[in-house]
Amino acid sequence: MAWFSLGKLKEGLQKTRAKLAAGMKAILTIGRKIDAECLDEIEEMLLASDIGPQVTMKIIGDLQQAYKDKKIEDASQVLAFLKSELKESLRGWDAEIQFSPTPPTVILVAGVNGSGKTTSIAKLANLLKKDGKQVLLAASDTFRAAAVEQLEIWSQRIGVDIVRHQTGADPGAVAFDALEAALARGSDVVIVDTAGRLHTERNLMNELQKIHRVVGKKIPGAPHEVLLVLDATTGQNAVSQAKLFTQAIGVTGIILAKLDGTAKGGIVLGMRNQIDIPVKLVGVGEKAEDIQTFNADAFVDALFE
Repeated sequence: MAWFSLGKLKEGLQKTRAKLAAGMKAILTIGRKIDAECLDEIEEMLLASDIGPQVTMKIIGDLQQAYKDKKIEDASQVLAFLKSELKESLRGWDAEIQFSPTPPTVILVAGVNGSGKTTSIAKLANLLKKDGKQVLLAASDTFRAAAVEQLEIWSQRIGVDIVRHQTGADPGAVAFDALEAALARGSDVVIVDTAGRLHTERNLMNELQKIHRVVGKKIPGAPHEVLLVLDATTGQNAVSQAKLFTQAIGVTGIILAKLDGTAKGGIVLGMRNQIDIPVKLVGVGEKAEDIQTFNADAFVDALFE
C-alpha cells in the first residue's frame, strides 16, 4: 500500500516550511563563515521547528566537522548538507503497513482524545478501501458516545462496515465481535478504535492491554499493527505520549495527524532520534483523502524547499 502526493505534503507542511524559510534566508547567506554565531542561529532555527534538542545537537556537531574538513565552505552550502543528513536519518524507518499473510489483518489504533484518532481511522480505512481492501471498523472506544457516533458517520460516508455496541459496553467484546464478523465476511482488514481517556492513566493502559490480549486470542499474531495517533501541533509532548503508549501496548507505527495545522513539523525528525517508532502515515488536511504514507526524502524536500 502506498499513497502519496508531493503537492499535498507541501501544502500540509506550509506553516513549518514558512518558518524555516524565513530563518534560512536570514542565516544562510553566500560567503558567510560557519562560525559560532552562525551555528547558534542555525541551532535556534531548528529547535523552533521542534526538531528536538538531541537531533539538533547532532546536526550542529556534524555541520561543524564538515566545515572543519572543508566538505562545505560557507553557509550557502548548509541547506544541502542539512537535507542530506536528515534524509539519511529517516530512511532507516520501515514506513509500510504490515499485513498478515492470511486475512484479516488487525490494526489496533490508540491515541488520546482530541488527537484526531477517529478521523485518522476513517482516513486510513478510506485509503485501504481505495487500495482494494475490504475494511471493517470496530468501535471499541465505547466510553465516549461521540466517538462511536463519529466513527459510524465516517463508516457510512466512506462506505465501509462497522461493528458497534451500546455506549459503555465492554471494548474487548466489541473487538471480539468485530473479528468474528471479519472472519465470517472475509474482510481483509479490521481497524479497532480504542479509548483515548479513562479516569486514570493506569486504567486507560490496562484497558488497551486487555483489547490487545482479546484480539491476540481470537486471531493468533494479532494485532499486526499497533498505530498511535499523535497530534503534530502538540510538538515534543507527542514524544512523551509515544513513550507511554509503547510501554503499554508496543506501538509499531505512528499516524501524525494535523501536520497542516502546525509550524512544528520538525517533530518527525525528533521522533526518529528519541523513540525510533516509524511515522507510517501523515494527516495533511480535514478530508477523507488527506492522509498519505510517509516518504522520508519527499518529507525533507517539502520541509526545506
